[in-house]
Formats: sequence, structure tokens, C-alpha cells
Amino acid sequence: MRRPRSETLPPGGVEALPERDLAARLAEAHGHTLWLVEPVCDEALDRVHDTLLSPLAWDLGHIAAFADLWISRASGREGLRPELFEVYDAEETPRAERGDLPYLRCAEARTYLADVHERALEGLEHADLSNPDDPLNAGGFVWEMLVEHEHQHNETMLQTLQIAPPGTLRREPEHPPVHGARHAQGEMVAVEGGPFLMGAGPEAGFSYDNERPQHEVHVPAFEIDRAPVSNGAYLEFVEEGGYSRPEWWSEQGWAWRRASGTERPGYWGADGRVRAFDRTEELRAELPVMHVSFFEAEAYARSRGKRLPTEAEWEKAATWDADAVAKRTWPWGEERPSPGRVTLDQRSMGPAVAGGLPGGASAYGVLGLIGDAWEWTTNELRGYPGFRAFPYREYSETHFGKGYRVLRGGSWATRSDAVRSTFRSWDLPERRQIFVGFRCAA
Repeated sequence: MRRPRSETLPPGGVEALPERDLAARLAEAHGHTLWLVEPVCDEALDRVHDTLLSPLAWDLGHIAAFADLWISRASGREGLRPELFEVYDAEETPRAERGDLPYLRCAEARTYLADVHERALEGLEHADLSNPDDPLNAGGFVWEMLVEHEHQHNETMLQTLQIAPPGTLRREPEHPPVHGARHAQGEMVAVEGGPFLMGAGPEAGFSYDNERPQHEVHVPAFEIDRAPVSNGAYLEFVEEGGYSRPEWWSEQGWAWRRASGTERPGYWGADGRVRAFDRTEELRAELPVMHVSFFEAEAYARSRGKRLPTEAEWEKAATWDADAVAKRTWPWGEERPSPGRVTLDQRSMGPAVAGGLPGGASAYGVLGLIGDAWEWTTNELRGYPGFRAFPYREYSETHFGKGYRVLRGGSWATRSDAVRSTFRSWDLPERRQIFVGFRCAA
């Protein structure tokens, strides 16, 4: 087995992308943000739709301020609007309080975003990406981080647009999801016990601190669902009285269910119809269930005599090739994500059939691990052995040990540059605004 390396800072030996490619990706990220909000009126961008999420205009200003801050740190220059850094500090200003902040309203936020984008392109043009003694610029790290950060906020903005009143976003799919064959629900595949390499290795290119260092983990033999749990399978749980059976819920989960009065997934109506942005349509049984909390996923799994997978189980099923005794970059191999394998990048405006894309299968034959819907795991967010925060503690370390559960795999609303087989997202177990589903293990 190839042994893990111990680096937690971005390795200087990784070949950097040419500056022109990074510039093109920065420009694409900026253009995509503008595309996302283009059909939304300014009033809808400026207002608070739900205290669970920021005003959309705050997100626009935050994308700009974050880039402004890190460009100034990487170049040693003064920021364009340093007086805004505190307003847009996500750690200091919880979402529920952001509507009361003096954040830039839509028109001014767009101007700030455009100005910072131009400064990013200028800064990249003069940056030395080959100096290993400059960890922010080496290998293009900080510029990659700006691209991923903007992509991540695009997905959060889509969560806001979904939770907003119906019709706030009106958009037809530009690239409808590829819908493959329906897959048998509940079918499981066996994964043999043994070691594998967990986390991002030094050859993997950009990764966040909580994905590193790569380390060897021994995982006992387990089984995992071949496909994510579908709407149809989850509907059976609802119709069986799953929300009135405390024996299937954890103590904390049952307390949440009773206090919240939850009886079905988010955006499901009592009439069997589901709302997605400006559309309300019949429940499609073949799609992966989404907008379920960790507690709901856990209860469903128990009702089937199963459980949720651990992070290590999920990543081993997604990346390990036992025949080659090697880790794959993606479940299917080394090629970049493509529509025949995954549903990503937002323009589909929804997921594909649960497990319907055989081209995305892992070495074990597990389907749908990347894209469509995030998947809950049992683990709380913590650092890997040897973890070191870089380039700032607030990205993940300040969330360790606070009850956040790890999500894996991305969703249809995730940009392909903002998800990897090693990528770790997280949220509190009661949260359902995410485009999140699950699969079971045993």
C-alpha cells in the first residue's frame, strides 16, 4: 500500500495550474454568481427570507470581502474596503443577525464584487506561484481557495432561494439532469475489511485543512446501499407512521421531531406534492430524497434494521480500489466529473434518478456518491490525526466538537470545482435547508 504523507499545509511540490487557467476559473466563478442572481429582483436580494440563512446581498458582499481580504494578505497590499471585513466576518456575525448589519445592498454589493474581481485578476497576474516559502501563493493555493469559496456560497444562495417565497427564483433547467435507469432500492454491496488511505494526499492538488493529512485507517467489513435512498422508499417510511414511532428515533432526534412538529421532509406537502423554487409538482419516487435532517435519516435507517455510514466507510466505498490497492481521485477513476457520471453545477435545477448513472460507479459498484444530494454520515466534525489549521482556524477548526455532523459527496447545486471524494461539509443534525439525503449501511 502507498503510505500516507504527513503534510497538512499545501505541499509545495504540487504542480501549479498556469495563471491563465486560474484567471479563467476566477472569471467563470464571477460570471456564474451573476448568472445565479440575474433573474432575482433587487428587493428579494436585499431582504431576509429566513433567519437560518443570510440575505442574498450579504452573500454577494461576503464573497467580495473574503476575496478582498485574502488578496491583500497574499499580495501585501491594502484591501479595497477593509472597513467591511468585520461586517462580512462569517464567524463573528451569525446568520440570524446578518439582516441587522450595515451590509451593502444589492447595487453596491455588485459594484464591490466587480471591483474585487478585477483586483483578483490583477493580483494573480503579478503573483509568484512557484515559491514554496510563500504558502498562500505556492501552487496557487489562495487563488484556488477564492474560486472554491465563491462556489460554496453559490450553493448557499440556492438554499436561500429555495427557502424564499415561491417564485423568488424562476428558472428553467438549462441542462436537464441525465436520468438513467431506476435502481433497486435497499440493495447493498459488501466492502471487505482492511486498511485504506483516508483524506487528501499531497498529489491531489487543492484541498482544505480538514481533508488533510492523508492517513491510513482500518475499516471493518461492512455493507452499504448501492444507491441513495429515494423519495419512494422514504415515502413508505412516512406512510408506515415513521414520524410517530419513537423506537426508531434517537432520544435527541425524537425530542427534535416533537418540538418541531416535523411530519415529512422539507418542501413536501401533505397533498403529496413537492415544491422546488417556483414549481410545485407531484412527488417523483425515483429521485433521491432531499431536505431531511440527520435525525430523520437516522430514524429511517433504524426502521430498516440498518444505520448511517461512518465517514471512513463512505470514503472507502467511494475511493478505494482493492484490486489496485490504491485510492481513486473520484469513485469512477481519474477523469473529471461529467454529466454522464454525476449531476453537479446547478444548471440542472435538480437531481437525477437515485443511482441512475452507472458511469459514476465506484470500484465496489456503489452509485451516486458524487452530486445529486449530499449524504449524512454518523461522524461529528473533528480534525484528522495531525491536523493543523491553514490558512485560518475559522474555516473548520472552530466547529470541531460542537455537534456538527459531516456530509459527503455534494449535490446537484454543488459546483464541480467545490467537491471532491475527500471533501467534508458539515451542519447541525436538525438542519434541512441543505440539498441533503442519505444512504444506509450495515
